[in-house]
Amino acid sequence: MRYDDFRRSDNIDDRRDDSGGGGGGGFGLPMGGGGLGIGTVIVLGLVGWAFGIDPRILIGGAEILTGGQQAPTYQTDRRSAPSKGGAPTDEMGSMISGVLGEIDDRWSEIFAASGQKYSGPRIVLFKNATNGGRCGMAQSAMGPFYCPPDKQIFLDTGFFRQVETRFRGCSGNACKFTAAYIIAHEAGHHIQNLLGILPRVTRLQEQAGSKAEANALQVKVELQADCLSGVWVNREEKKRPGFLEAGDIDAALQTASAIGDDTLQRQAQGRVVPDSFTHGSAEQRKRWFMTGYQQGTVQACNTFGAQQL
Repeated sequence: MRYDDFRRSDNIDDRRDDSGGGGGGGFGLPMGGGGLGIGTVIVLGLVGWAFGIDPRILIGGAEILTGGQQAPTYQTDRRSAPSKGGAPTDEMGSMISGVLGEIDDRWSEIFAASGQKYSGPRIVLFKNATNGGRCGMAQSAMGPFYCPPDKQIFLDTGFFRQVETRFRGCSGNACKFTAAYIIAHEAGHHIQNLLGILPRVTRLQEQAGSKAEANALQVKVELQADCLSGVWVNREEKKRPGFLEAGDIDAALQTASAIGDDTLQRQAQGRVVPDSFTHGSAEQRKRWFMTGYQQGTVQACNTFGAQQL
């Protein structure tokens, strides 16, 4: 991915210099409404077969493992961690700033074409853990996630290394585009929030008659975010021909496959439980990303009206 000419966004809160002791208002994952980030289910693999730690201790609220039982919530100091505003100057931070700038620009154009005004999300970069605002404690083990009430994306950049080294989701230079795909997915949740999709889904999940029904709604949310990330890539490629390099799209598809629910469950527990899916299978994630990339419209991403997910 070529990103030298990307517009750098300064809508970034850089807390990476903090040691990870920033406070947080709780230890639960924000469930429903897009709060579960693209990497949350990766905890199944990270702690299940890598560290051997009970995930419920780390992520109270990971309902794949708790069966809907909430783990204890731990209250800590709610003071914000030290941070630096503006576009970061290091290589990783600069790339993230550039991706966010281009995401905001393309979605601003899409919204304007429909007579709507777009306001982008803020990215919080951190290391290990930080105050997640109204979504509780943000921890690296959760993977990137979007916090709807605060309109913020929380991102420990070490997650990108995990995708490459532990889950073989990408390799080499193509991992830069994988990072962009992941950020664009989380921005997709922001789009859903602005369009009122997340609040509606949250209400439907609260009314659901079973955990499987609530999970099925979450899968549609996540696959739609995958599709919306593909829409951004489509628009960006039209705006900046040549920004994609050989292997970039393949890397995104490889990542989507590596973090599919079926892939992670098979690695973590040796079996697949479709009723517990919250993000979609490897095949579904790849297909919906490609739908957005090939068609380039929000209308193409209607997972809630699709006959087949």
